[in-house]
Amino acid sequence: MIIYKDIVTGDEIISDTYNLIEKEGAVYEVDCKKVTLGAENFDIGANPSAEEAEEGVDDSSKQVIDVVDGFRLNFLGDEASGSRAFNTKKEYMSQLKTYMKKVVEKLKENGGSEEDIKAFQSGAQNYFTKHIAPNFKDFDFYTGESMDPDGMVVLLNYREDGITPYVTIWKGGLTEMKV
Repeated sequence: MIIYKDIVTGDEIISDTYNLIEKEGAVYEVDCKKVTLGAENFDIGANPSAEEAEEGVDDSSKQVIDVVDGFRLNFLGDEASGSRAFNTKKEYMSQLKTYMKKVVEKLKENGGSEEDIKAFQSGAQNYFTKHIAPNFKDFDFYTGESMDPDGMVVLLNYREDGITPYVTIWKGGLTEMKV
């Protein structure tokens, strides 16, 4: 199995156990699933006591997105109110430009060719223009476990069916760790 980590922070972002769909040579789109946590019902075969009121269990189940939960990604914003960290494209672009500069530095440090780096930058710009900018209001933003403000911001949206969540991950910002 390969775990992909953020090249800047070292946070685990995704693994090859998910279907990574490469787009524009610059990002991976990964379809996710909503899963329910905390709804376990353990039947131990005992009957409830006739003298006691039925012992109800506090059902504190909640629905989460598997990739977000599995890789301990943190919502950027206030989940209770639904406010997001980036309210405008300009705010997000500022963070993205800073992050991309760090990614390019890391790619150069790791011996990446100028050709590969330019291809990544061009693909990232094309993807942003075609997919992120026109649908910006639909995205939620997540960061890795360390919550490092300089790290990758993972974008979450829903497919055209309105049901299937997917994340967008910057391919050039990942390093591989084989386990």
